[in-house]
Amino acid sequence: MKQFKLGAKEDNSLRHKPKMESAVEPPSSPRHRDVSARWNPLEACRPRIDEAPVFYPTIEEFEDTIGFIAKIRPQAEPYGICRIIPPTSWVPPCPLKEKHVWENARFPTRIQQIDLLQNREPMRKKSKGRKRKRRKQSKMGSCRRNEKPSSEADVTSEPEEKFGFQSGSDFTLKDFEQYDRLFKDSYFGLNDPTGDRKIGDNDQQKRWEPSVEAIEGEYWRIVEQPTDEVEVYYGADLETGALGSGFPKSSSFTKSADQYTMSGWNLNNFPKLPGSALCYEGSDISGVLVPWLYVGMCFSTFCWHVEDHHLYSLNYLHWGEPKIWYGVPGSHATALEDAMRKHLPDLFEEQPNLLNELVTLLSPSILKSEGVPVYRAVQHCGEFVVTFPRAYHSGFNCGFNCAEAVNAAPVDWFLHGQNAVELYSMQRRKTSLSHDKLLFGSAQEAVRALSDLTLHGKENVKNFKWKSFCGKDGVLTKALKMRIKMEKERLDFLARLKRFQMDDDFDLHKERECFSCFYDLHLSAVGCKCSPDRYFCLRHSNVRCSCTMDERFVLFRYTTEELTTLVEALEGDLHAIEVWENRSSGMASANAEDACKKLVMDDEAMVEQELPMDLNTDLLSGEHDLLHISDSKGDVCYSVAKKERDNMELGAGDILSDSENKGFSPCSRDVENFFSLDGYKLFGVDLQMHSDSGEQLNSAFKEGDIDTFDKTISLTNQSFLIQEFGNSVELVSLGSILHGKRWCNERAIYPKGFKSRVKFFSILDPTRPCYYVSEISDAGFLGPLFKVTMEEHPTEAFTNTSADKCWETILDRLNSEIERCKSLGEQELPPLEVLQSINGHEMFGFLKPSIIQAIEAQDPSHQCVEYWHHKELASESSGSGNDASKCSNGSNNSLGDVKTKLFGFDLIKQEQEDNIEGHFHSFEEMKSLLQGFLKKASPAELSAMLKLFSSDSHVIQWRAAFVALIEEIQKGCR
Repeated sequence: MKQFKLGAKEDNSLRHKPKMESAVEPPSSPRHRDVSARWNPLEACRPRIDEAPVFYPTIEEFEDTIGFIAKIRPQAEPYGICRIIPPTSWVPPCPLKEKHVWENARFPTRIQQIDLLQNREPMRKKSKGRKRKRRKQSKMGSCRRNEKPSSEADVTSEPEEKFGFQSGSDFTLKDFEQYDRLFKDSYFGLNDPTGDRKIGDNDQQKRWEPSVEAIEGEYWRIVEQPTDEVEVYYGADLETGALGSGFPKSSSFTKSADQYTMSGWNLNNFPKLPGSALCYEGSDISGVLVPWLYVGMCFSTFCWHVEDHHLYSLNYLHWGEPKIWYGVPGSHATALEDAMRKHLPDLFEEQPNLLNELVTLLSPSILKSEGVPVYRAVQHCGEFVVTFPRAYHSGFNCGFNCAEAVNAAPVDWFLHGQNAVELYSMQRRKTSLSHDKLLFGSAQEAVRALSDLTLHGKENVKNFKWKSFCGKDGVLTKALKMRIKMEKERLDFLARLKRFQMDDDFDLHKERECFSCFYDLHLSAVGCKCSPDRYFCLRHSNVRCSCTMDERFVLFRYTTEELTTLVEALEGDLHAIEVWENRSSGMASANAEDACKKLVMDDEAMVEQELPMDLNTDLLSGEHDLLHISDSKGDVCYSVAKKERDNMELGAGDILSDSENKGFSPCSRDVENFFSLDGYKLFGVDLQMHSDSGEQLNSAFKEGDIDTFDKTISLTNQSFLIQEFGNSVELVSLGSILHGKRWCNERAIYPKGFKSRVKFFSILDPTRPCYYVSEISDAGFLGPLFKVTMEEHPTEAFTNTSADKCWETILDRLNSEIERCKSLGEQELPPLEVLQSINGHEMFGFLKPSIIQAIEAQDPSHQCVEYWHHKELASESSGSGNDASKCSNGSNNSLGDVKTKLFGFDLIKQEQEDNIEGHFHSFEEMKSLLQGFLKKASPAELSAMLKLFSSDSHVIQWRAAFVALIEEIQKGCR
């Protein structure tokens, strides 16, 4: 077989990413050795177990994915797994079968030692030199088992203390199919004895093939009674973001694929379907919210495991030979664990968390003898397999195939999910998602649906579905009651601790988990004075530290009254529904005196102190200090949390700094005037007077940035909203300029790492706006790769090599959702014709003057030739020279001047003049001059300077102030 040069990879049992560096794979790897092990049908060990149920949904039933799974759950869940065979008319196209993917796209693999999955010794015994019992040594052996102590393989393997799957070759789909064919032909004796006969496709169709039963019997013989070393490859846990999904996406196929693109059975959509709590998980969790691919060959295996957080999973076999599954119902999960510990005591003694490693099997026959029910499902191409909460499952492949899998969390999962996080806490195991965030997100969505139905008369399928989960005996109500009861009982043990309501953003930008057990802290947290960066769950509040009880505190997200109201609303109480709706809409205001309390560790910390001036850090006294401000128009509460340094912006954090340094009260009613930049000067320069966007600069700081995106907006003036969306682009990261053919064109320069955010209609709920994050990454020879992601739902991502096509895809998705909502009778939807005016470059921010200027400033030598050449031609053709260049960017202070100017300042010319006049002979001389200059500045002026020169500032309106400052410096240099 032809040998390939492959990328060197690090061992990682969970994820693999292809490496591009060329390296020759060791000759001892399975790919480079003959297959000497042979099928032994006389010793077959096929388990005698019952089959899992199979369901055949009608076309009508198949339209509601979550609904159908809920319908079959009472019958299927007792088996742990089941098969679902779609209607015969449902045959989605598979992008992975396209020639350029099939023959060129590479994926990493793992090497699996099938004969060691059940029968192996602990690693510590192997390290002491105990030889592994073998009745026959075959060429399938790996270098890791070479018994020569001086071998390089033994030296490198000594530090490895736990058994796992090593990295294997990188394959294309075409190569992997050929390798599986050669392996299977050799193993099952389908080749002639000499092994020289070439088997063509016609021969292959005629020759005898082993049955699924025969393959299963041989597989368990290898596992239970190994006589040979059998190693295979498995392309497991492959991120669809790299190789691609096997289901069509909106940008993959034409409109003929729309029924599959939008289908709930498309695994790219399944986790976020209405009724799945994963809609409220904002993180991009690969394998949970984003599907994983599995490319298998004969005998490649997935060992006993349950899904993260005991979630549901849905697996679809795109093509190839069958995949055999074994399932144990969730009600017998503990029995399986006990049986495995009983039969594999040494392995569990060495690795107590062995089942989390997904590298161990125990045959269904042994489990059955221990009273553990095990069921079989043989999945054929075009079929789905569902696994239910906490149902252990395992299996193997009968040959070359490709499957795709993802998770979901229907509302009935919450009780299982709660048990999972409590179990994780006891095991000190990190969580993958925030269970409380999903639970309370679902509860609030349900109340919103009840409000639409009972208070506003909005009757549609979505609202009725949420209503079905509510009521006094509703599954969602029960889950919420149990969680609240648990929380109250734990809080009762901490009655002596001070309590403060946490900031809404407490866990928005950073994961918050117990420092002791990793329990998620979305609902509550315990902190103390000595460790401001560490928080604990309510169960581990007694952490040993120097703090007294008076120096410890509890942060809570909801008051007892709010939790009670939420439960009553789910139960259907009209008053509670109305109260909660007003709370969610921001109409309910906190008590003014309570709102102005600042979070402190003790009473002494409440005394105002003059803080030291530090331009590199926030001046808040604690990481989660609360600042509540009331303006003259009414009570408006602002919660200010410490931001990451690279996200530092002029906002309430700076208000606190100045108010403490200047003696302002944090509850001053002059907040509006404080935010205003009217007459604001820096070193005598009136920043607003010189700004080309004075109104924006002033309005940007009036009354803070009040986020109203959670409110339902009126869509009576859609054209105005479209215009506002285009103007709302915010620069997050400028990135860096790359010089290449695809990194610029006559329209724009595309910096690598560029990131912006813009407000636009939600593709999940068109009646509400949301933020989209646009970014550019490096796709190698393809050049820039444009990606747009929903900020609230990162799994909703759209990628293309064109900025315009990214947003065209979003518009297509939005149009489809609007049409769907219209069919359900929803009102106040954006008119489709208005959306046609959206421009991808505009939504990325490439048409916004301030962003254009900032990007152009990164290319002072004009190495992005195509862009600058077109700009110069445009200037000359207009007959206005440099002025035309300035006007093209909508500013009189253009960075796009073809004479290499920065905000109208000729950098090259000035640098030459500086060199001629000898202003600065060294950096030290320049530094000393600047130090004298800065000593004359007040702390407030220095703070403003920091904001102006910070490239990471998110407040783009400050760019205008930057322009003004540069102009004044230029005047002083003349």
